[in-house]
Amino acid sequence: MSTPYNDLLAALPAQPKTWLVTGVAGFIGSNLLETLLKLNQTVVGLDNFATGHRHNLDQVKTLVTPAQWTRFRFIEGDIRNLDACRTACAGVDSVLHQAALGSVPRSLEDPVTTNAVNIDGFLNMLVAARDARVGRFVYAASSSTYGDHPELPKVEDRIGKPLSPYAVTKRVNEQYAEVFARAYGFQSIGLRYFNIFGAHQDPNGAYAAVVPKWTAAMIRNEPVWINGDGETSRDFCYIANAVQANLLAATAEHPEAANQVYNVAVGERTTLNALFEAIRAALVPRFAHLDGFQPSYRDFRAGDVRHSLADIGKAQRLLGYAPSHRIRDGLTEAMAWYVRDLE
Repeated sequence: MSTPYNDLLAALPAQPKTWLVTGVAGFIGSNLLETLLKLNQTVVGLDNFATGHRHNLDQVKTLVTPAQWTRFRFIEGDIRNLDACRTACAGVDSVLHQAALGSVPRSLEDPVTTNAVNIDGFLNMLVAARDARVGRFVYAASSSTYGDHPELPKVEDRIGKPLSPYAVTKRVNEQYAEVFARAYGFQSIGLRYFNIFGAHQDPNGAYAAVVPKWTAAMIRNEPVWINGDGETSRDFCYIANAVQANLLAATAEHPEAANQVYNVAVGERTTLNALFEAIRAALVPRFAHLDGFQPSYRDFRAGDVRHSLADIGKAQRLLGYAPSHRIRDGLTEAMAWYVRDLE
């Protein structure tokens, strides 16, 4: 079926470009790396391994051809260092800026470091990319920007007050990008991710995302904790959809596409209780101990919004975005990777 994304995938191998992926050893960054290399693109990767992992890069190496791997150049560096950002941006056509300190709880515990990475580091990347005359700067924004705004679904131009330091940093990113467009004519696109999950996502650590964390706990027959009553809902989005949005954003030619922010999601709401059951059902054929397995409940978590659901109409209209995976499709693919990774 012909879609804007399928057309792009067909065209890119004949139009090789040089891409910079920051946070390349992280979850989303390593998935972008894999996709770009398989399309015979040249990729520069920047990471300091604060939250990314070398084994993500090692896994990508096994998934591409030796010739494709030679198109990848890795720079170990920190976006808080402007010189590292300048080195990474040299000769680059497009930037996919994924490097950040994620997690609402982490930002509540350490707002200073979150601010330094997500705001100072972001500004460094903007300056370096502007000075290198990069054609398009695509950056990871966040659904946390909607804050306490009660309206569902979430529409890009209607936001509330932030509920965490992390949300503040992501809102400031959007404001800086807007100022750089007005002051310098520098093109950028922000992608407000909604609960992305999939391969290469770390299931360990205090700030692990819910899908890999619960999956690992179930496989290990450990308690699964749900914050609140389990009726909190999210718009869970498989990684393939996020990769699609990044590539479409970097190459979008619609006259109104640049200097915008877009929701990256599926447009479907899933409660935590329903998510738990979907993961359990996907795993129970291989793990008999999950038959009858039940979650444990505890207090709501500070800084969390109650419900989240995206309107993806703007991304569909201006980028040609069309999610390829609904949540159950994504969970089916993700479970296979999580099981292999944990074993």
